[in-house]
Amino acid sequence: MTEAVPSRATLAHRLDDLPFTRRHLRLLTGSGLGWALDAMDVGLISFILAALAQHWDITKTESGWIASVGFIGMALGASLGGLLADRFGRRQVFAITLLVYGLATGASALAGGVAILLVLRFFVGLGLGAELPVASTYVSEFAPARIRGRLIVILEAFWAVGWTAAALIGYFVIPASADGWRWAFALGAVPALYALIVRWGLPESPRWLASRGKFAEAERIVAKFEADAGVVASPAPRSGPTRVIAASAAARLSTLWSTEFRVRTLCIWLVWFCVNFAYYGAFIWIPSILVDAGYDLVRSFGFTLIITLAQLPGYAVAAWLIEVWGRRATLSVFLVGSAVSAILFGTASGEAAIIGSGMALSFFNLGAWGALYAVTPEIYPTSLRGTGSGWAAGVGRIASIVAPLLVPSLLVAGGAPLLFVVFAAFFVVAALAAWGLVDRRGQALDDR
Repeated sequence: MTEAVPSRATLAHRLDDLPFTRRHLRLLTGSGLGWALDAMDVGLISFILAALAQHWDITKTESGWIASVGFIGMALGASLGGLLADRFGRRQVFAITLLVYGLATGASALAGGVAILLVLRFFVGLGLGAELPVASTYVSEFAPARIRGRLIVILEAFWAVGWTAAALIGYFVIPASADGWRWAFALGAVPALYALIVRWGLPESPRWLASRGKFAEAERIVAKFEADAGVVASPAPRSGPTRVIAASAAARLSTLWSTEFRVRTLCIWLVWFCVNFAYYGAFIWIPSILVDAGYDLVRSFGFTLIITLAQLPGYAVAAWLIEVWGRRATLSVFLVGSAVSAILFGTASGEAAIIGSGMALSFFNLGAWGALYAVTPEIYPTSLRGTGSGWAAGVGRIASIVAPLLVPSLLVAGGAPLLFVVFAAFFVVAALAAWGLVDRRGQALDDR
């Protein structure tokens, strides 16, 4: 008798039917810590820019380029990372990207001028840009269907942990000495060590393995999750022919714009572009804007730290609502809340108004990010999930390149009020585009 081989459909159903186990928690935490370290790096640059403006006397234009060159790397990294994850696996690419940006961040501590810092920030962005969409794709392919959205929002919530760590470093380390910003970069090298843990400590996605015909390896991983949950799997049927919707890089890219996917691709790219523009335009510049408003460096960083803490409840509420309201409704509501908060922050005067409106902006904007990362990998099948997520993030990074460069001009033209009205308009456009996405709340992932 020929030994039964598990089919892709059977493996997927078994993953979807599992309860949340310790292995899920380990996978979520392992991926989330990488996510937090990424956020720490992105957050640190906003504080470092404010410090370099004083210690190196860099101009607003130079500050804008230091911020934007990292996003150029992120755009390229996101686009390539997704393609590589669909070709070589989620875990492998996840670990390599952590290593690349961790080493480049540590090397930034030794930078002696703007030129070398720009080069290193590009490589930091290259690794960072590839890691985020790969991580969300990776976790979504393990998560049980009924709580998949919630787990991805919780994964995204690690961003708030990392950004809070950046704010603490910005408050306590960077102002402590003229070389405080160098120590901040040195702390950012931690991901290089963490990459080794990720590479050897986490399993590959069974869905990806099955899509490549590696059923036996996928079966072993799923069986370990079932054993942890005390689940006894039913006998596996023989597998039929493996069906994938796109088998090469060229086919994956063209399939994104096929009749079935073109509307969702257009909408997800638009949402990513608008959210990136408003988020990075605002949060990269908030410490510097507060300094320009007359607050000293320490006070500005203290305000930013308080504002940052509001991200965590934003994620918590989004994680709850995303399985109650669904992906599209949660995403659009948080984007509208972000638009209103942006207008309030741009017109705020006085410490209480600045902190209150800034906390509201953090709450709604990061809740929207959680919902966006949850919905993005769900709208594509397994064979192009990494590509679809990566290219959406890559298009978004184009906006994060442009936004920091436009901020100085907008501040000159109309100050903070005009700047944050522009950000609010982008949030509104994103809220409308969210309704063109597919909402797969509680449904199985498409494993073609």
